[in-house]
Parts: sequence; structure tokens; C-alpha cells
Amino acid sequence: MNKLNSFVAIALLAITFTACKKSKEEPIIVAPPSDGSTLTMEGKTDASNYANIVFVDFSADKATKADRKSWNLALTSDSKFKVVLNASYQTTAVVTNKTDINTVTIGDPGTTVNLNHDILDPNTISLADSWDGDITKTAIRDEISVTDASNKVFLLSYEGNKERDKWFKIKVTRSGTGYKVQYAKLGETVIKTLDVPKDSRFNLTFVSLENNKIVSVEPEKTNWDISWSYSTYNSGLGSPYWVQDFISLNTLSGVSAVQVLTATKTYAAFAEADIAALTFSSAKDVIGTKWRTAPSQTGVGGGVKTDSFYVVKDSNGNIYKLKFNSYISGDGGERGKPVIEYKLVKKG
Repeated sequence: MNKLNSFVAIALLAITFTACKKSKEEPIIVAPPSDGSTLTMEGKTDASNYANIVFVDFSADKATKADRKSWNLALTSDSKFKVVLNASYQTTAVVTNKTDINTVTIGDPGTTVNLNHDILDPNTISLADSWDGDITKTAIRDEISVTDASNKVFLLSYEGNKERDKWFKIKVTRSGTGYKVQYAKLGETVIKTLDVPKDSRFNLTFVSLENNKIVSVEPEKTNWDISWSYSTYNSGLGSPYWVQDFISLNTLSGVSAVQVLTATKTYAAFAEADIAALTFSSAKDVIGTKWRTAPSQTGVGGGVKTDSFYVVKDSNGNIYKLKFNSYISGDGGERGKPVIEYKLVKKG
């Protein structure tokens, strides 16, 4: 019996040693960045040609979509405490002169500013976040203060012009390392409260005031490079207006890009040796709507521009060249389902 017990003990020891040795020798596998692909961004639904925001991660050949109307505002997850508006939902906002949300009413809103948009009024530029992605140029300009009494109530409108009683009144304060959001429709007296924690895996935490909850919108901050959506942009008159097919960079995670004219270098010929001559920009609208021509008001024409392409550096230092193949019937594509092509030029 003693011999049998000894044999079992030795066998178990050998198995344990082998298992431990095997686990120590197993390498940690890190997937290399994609060499490139062709991808369709699914922004379209049966209800609309621009229902979704579509986020693209070149290194993973992955597209993630989210309902653009699923959120009203977002709060930064870094060391700052900033409020970001939903540029894809025709959102405007203004800070009032009041700090007590209960005293903000339709009859006494604390501001004379009209949130309903007028493209001919250049002052409306202050009602929207800057389309270049500069976090210091948001409609709610000041960072949320650690001092509660310093944080003023702001008003928010969305999805086009509407009656004032449909606007939200909102007060955001700090709560520990996160936020507390108090809000109600301007015509209501019952104030709702939502605690919003920060999550360092993401650029932003997204809040739906309409549905009283935190929602998932963007992928983790290192898991996307560009997005396609309906968005706020420059009217050319000093005021914001809303456009389809807007390409945003993941500016908050350090993604940058530059346009290259095909007269200088073709997409096919562009190689690693050409990167040194480029000057990258982290402005969110480097690509914007510059990659396409718009159709007429009757929907005729429009197409991707063939005289240029883009070079994008992701947050891990991988550099891709990017071109747009189609987006509308005028170029053989489908509105709301743009097709892109990208190729790894240099691994980070």
C-alpha cells in the first residue's frame, strides 16, 4: 500500500510539474495589426440613411455601430471633467446664469438665448461643440468644478428646433471621481438624478436623458480610429449646420491624419518612405466631408473624390493609407453604406 501511495504521489508531482512548466512556457500572443481590407460602414437602416454612428478599427478590421439618437450628452473619462454634446443629434446648448436647477423655468430660464438654430446667425456657433474636436471649445466651455455652487445650469435642445418646454435643463457636478447629473424638461418640476462614473477604458461615458440611463456608444478608446455619421459642421457662414457622411478622427485618443493629393502620389504607390514628408493633424475634421461631393437637393450626382486619399496614424502608431470607394448612387454605391479601403503602410 505504501508503494502504491508513493507511486501515486510521484505521478501527481510529475503532472503538476509538467503543467506548471507548460504554463510558464506558453507565450502571450498579441495579434498583429491588420494588413488592410475593404469594409462597408453600415450607417443605414430601413428608417434612415444616417441612423447609426459607425466606428472603424483598422488594425482589427472591425466596424461597430451605435444608434446616433441613443444619447444626449457625454462626460469625459480622463483627468478633466468636461461635458460633450451629441453632434450627430442636432444638439445645441447654452449656459444659464443660475446655479439652482429648481429655479430654472420656462418663464425664467436664466438666459435669453434661443437654442433653435438659425444658419444665418453667426452667434449660433457658440451653441455647438467645435467640429475640430478641440475639447476647450465646447458649448459648455468651463470644466465641471469641484465647488458645487460654481457649476451653472445649462439648457440643451436636440433633433432640430422645438418648443422650449421640450428643452432639458441640466446641472452637472462632481461626485467622487465621477459625476452627478441632475436634469428635467424645462417645463417640469421633478428633477431626475443620475450618477455617472468614469471608466478609463473609454474616452467618454454617454448619457441618455430621454431614457434616464448610461448607454454604450463608442468602443474602448484604443479600439477605433475613425467614425462615420450625421454631424455638426461648418456652414461656411460662421455658423454650424448638420451634414451627412461626416468622418471624425478619434482625436481624444491621439489618432491623427493627413490628406494626400494623387497628383503628388497615388494611393497605390504611396509607401513607408513617403511618410516623412507628411504633417499629421489631430483635428477631428481632417477628413470631415472633404472626401466626397454632395448630391444636388434633388439627390442627383455626388460621389467620392478621386483626386486625394488619406493617411491615418492610430493610437498605437500604426499608419494606414485610406481611400473611399463609394457612398452614393452617383458613384455606384449606396447612401448610408460607404465603402472604404485601407492598407497598412507602417507598423507601430
